[in-house]
Amino acid sequence: MNVLLIGGGGREHALAWKLAQSPLLDTLYCAPGNAGIAEVAECVSLEVDDHTAVAAFCKDKAIGLVAVGPEAPLVAGLADDLEAQGIKVFGPSKAAAALEGSKGFTKDLCAESNIPTAAYGRFTEAPPAKAHVEGQGLPIVIKADGLAAGKGVIIANTHFEAHSAIDACFSGAFGEAGAEVVIEEHLTGEEASFFALVDGETVLPLATAQDHKRAYDRDTGPNTGGMGAYSPAPVMTDALCARVMDEIILPTVAAMKARGMPFKGVLYAGLMIKDGAPKLIEYNARFGDPEAQALMLRLKSDLLPALLAVAEGRLGGLSLDWHDDAVLCVVMAAKGYPGSYKKGTEIKGLDAAGADPEVEIFHAGTTREGNRILATGGRVLGVTARGPDIGQAKDRAYAAVDKIAWPGGFCRRDIGWRAVGRKD
Repeated sequence: MNVLLIGGGGREHALAWKLAQSPLLDTLYCAPGNAGIAEVAECVSLEVDDHTAVAAFCKDKAIGLVAVGPEAPLVAGLADDLEAQGIKVFGPSKAAAALEGSKGFTKDLCAESNIPTAAYGRFTEAPPAKAHVEGQGLPIVIKADGLAAGKGVIIANTHFEAHSAIDACFSGAFGEAGAEVVIEEHLTGEEASFFALVDGETVLPLATAQDHKRAYDRDTGPNTGGMGAYSPAPVMTDALCARVMDEIILPTVAAMKARGMPFKGVLYAGLMIKDGAPKLIEYNARFGDPEAQALMLRLKSDLLPALLAVAEGRLGGLSLDWHDDAVLCVVMAAKGYPGSYKKGTEIKGLDAAGADPEVEIFHAGTTREGNRILATGGRVLGVTARGPDIGQAKDRAYAAVDKIAWPGGFCRRDIGWRAVGRKD
């Protein structure tokens, strides 16, 4: 079949790389794609916000499945509009995507279903929000309710910082996403990412992973979209995965179905683990980035039949096989990210870096100009390597990083430090 993949980041390159290996695939299209995706798919100039144009493209190219990578098109209802035209989609409806599109929606669902998560309050005006903060412990977390491209979460260490964050939300710093504010207690422990395919009712858990959100080594600096990831996550034992399924994922899927908005797609739970117990930080309605890069390199099974089974509501009985090897991904970002950064700097040495058969270099913010690869985004490359354990995967990934000549970029040098240093 022909497949259309929506998106142009590192997550989408990893998905495209895996989908391109499927014997069921005829042609893989990607909108808009990037320089790396162009090596495994036909990149097309398609206005993703124009759902009518996307549907017309699908009919013209006989697209058998649309796989939506990023969250914004899902929250905007792309899946609904395509399915109304008889086009199969991997990704949730607009209503179900509220699990990511509205933090308040998710917190209320957790409260109603007794799903463990941080205590919270929802506010539409600054004065009551500030009054609420005064009665809480510090640090405290201020979140813009809607999608804010990963920038709408502030961990405030003082009441002044909390008040400033509240003012920033309501003054439009995060656009419409900040029209409502969610204030949460600050959870401590070890973070982990848990992914599951869901067809509205049946749930198939995927391999575990752990992301690194802070920009600099030892988890310092500002929060980012993710500076690296690895899989599996040692903190996620079989017993803990079972608890996550029983206490968090399955109740969520049941609650969404009961509300008449069944979730179909990949459900990504950001977790905080403390004293062996999981709590939900937040949900995403799509694969993580850079976790997808690690997961796709570990996935032994064909991805396309799994995505199709989700879209068609027949996930029951399907299983996936995974490589035993560990995988680690190091994100190379433009200097200055997540703040302002320079675009158009040249990247050299990619062929040498990717020569190792156990290394894949996934592109995020890149474009090709003749024979040159130029950086066009904040997060630019995901240097991803496989190894017998996380330590060896880490060594292989950084050996590849060191072959890349990009003075305009930087990376963390400690991805995987928790796993490598574990004593339990």
